[in-house]
Amino acid sequence: MYTLKNKVILITGGTGSFGKACVKKILDEHDPKAIRIYSRDELKQWEMQREFNSDKLRFLIGDVRDAERLTRACEGVDVVIHAAALKQVPACEYNPMEAVKTNINGAMNVINAALDNNVDKVIALSTDKAAGPVNIYGATKLASDRLFIQSNSYRGPMRDTQFSVVRYGNVMGSRGSVIPLFRKQRETGTVTITDKRMTRFWITLPQAVDFVLSSLAVMQGGELFVPKIPSMTMLELAKTIAPKAKIKMIGIRPGEKLHEWLISPGEARTGLEMKDRYIILSESQDGWSHDMSRYPAARKVKEGFEYNSRDNKSYLSTKAMLALLNELDLA
Repeated sequence: MYTLKNKVILITGGTGSFGKACVKKILDEHDPKAIRIYSRDELKQWEMQREFNSDKLRFLIGDVRDAERLTRACEGVDVVIHAAALKQVPACEYNPMEAVKTNINGAMNVINAALDNNVDKVIALSTDKAAGPVNIYGATKLASDRLFIQSNSYRGPMRDTQFSVVRYGNVMGSRGSVIPLFRKQRETGTVTITDKRMTRFWITLPQAVDFVLSSLAVMQGGELFVPKIPSMTMLELAKTIAPKAKIKMIGIRPGEKLHEWLISPGEARTGLEMKDRYIILSESQDGWSHDMSRYPAARKVKEGFEYNSRDNKSYLSTKAMLALLNELDLA
């Protein structure tokens, strides 16, 4: 079993919601040698340094667009968790070239830096919007996903670096989540949603961190890991958070889907199902192969399979969502 004990870990975008939760989990349970927080925001780094006050944290100012800086940051690193991205759909739609520079060019810089430093494992965070994308954010993340998966072919016989991707849905309580917006809107007595039919996948921040770390433990390179998580309509979510508020429909925004996919029909051709997750194996086996014993009790998904938020077998009830929100102090 792969362990993070005494490992040097680099987290890009490490001052974000995921990065902070991941750092706490690793420090509390995995006894790393060091964790390097790589981000471009010095204020957030200063705040995080005061919050954690750990001599195992290293704070590196840098942008994933800067290839030279990333290469230096990856020296001596065992594991890279790539969480840095431009994630806001409207911002990416309005600034598409900036989204490309961070989400695609940045991905290539992470890959090259990891290869040049022979990092053991690289796992990149993705989004349901990358499956069958209809907006710039999703398109850039799909490109990023493919770059990381196919980069296993670049390592050659002299390097051992493994690249994999994890993809999940909306994270409750993260920056940019709709939940804080609904909480703020309920104070006005009116909550806005775009369409009453809209559904989304939901995962808690601790669940997301656990899923990434568990995927690190079993990855061999070339996998896309997808957790089995529940869905909920945005209408029911709004009613859960603001049961007394008026619901106002404002229409679907540019680049927005009614339902999200975590696995598109095309991706499912090489899909495996396990108890807690799906694994999409790369169709290219040039230079690497998968040891199927590492995926215990995995079985191939049925022909025509897809995983979307509308047809998901697991749906959150109002009661279940309220319990989660209370547990996370987000109700």
